[in-house]
Amino acid sequence: MSTDLNGLQEAIGIQFSNDTLLRQALVHRSFLNENPDFELPSNERLEFLGDALLDFIVGEYLYEQHPEMDEGKLTSLRAALIKASTLARFARSMDLGQYVYLSHGEDERGGRGRVGLLSDAFEALVAAIYLDAGLEATRDFVIALVEPEADRIVENGLERDHKSRLQEWIQREQGTTPVYRTVMEQGPDHAKEFTVQVLVSGEVYGRGRGLSKQAAEQKAAKEALEEIERR
Repeated sequence: MSTDLNGLQEAIGIQFSNDTLLRQALVHRSFLNENPDFELPSNERLEFLGDALLDFIVGEYLYEQHPEMDEGKLTSLRAALIKASTLARFARSMDLGQYVYLSHGEDERGGRGRVGLLSDAFEALVAAIYLDAGLEATRDFVIALVEPEADRIVENGLERDHKSRLQEWIQREQGTTPVYRTVMEQGPDHAKEFTVQVLVSGEVYGRGRGLSKQAAEQKAAKEALEEIERR
């Protein structure tokens, strides 16, 4: 863990007036379990506020930038931009994980790279920026990250299939590719049902069933993406 927050402030392009807010945004609840006398609370209240701010800022941005989109597409695009895996990617771009106060156990289990922890810390950071510097500074910070991501999603299309999305994520984050394994075939030839597992580095991430192997693989990939969101 790095306790020198100057590097983080340089990475995000914001110098805090009240660096206590920044430090609080980095306090994971596991750290307080080992350090109950620590002077700051966990980042969970900031995370709550940051979630609401992201919802508003990204929604406003998309409303203004895409007047041609209906409510349904705007909602889908916003969801893609503020989902946990996207926020975790933003967090990794500024090495946010290395600054988080974690318990030794959580740290040893790889907590600094976990999607859920990183996305929560990013939300807390957004709230800390808002409380320290105001809405305009927060909006500038968020939009600088969101804009290229939104452009990429719009260009590639919102409705990519689950297998493509999973393969893209695994290749980007782990440098490998998912493997699909048929583990069961049931029923007569004219109505056979397939059960497929998808594995990443030997670990089962998802399971799906369908009347074709392709359909089962899509369902397995969908479950894997949902599992990644929870981590």
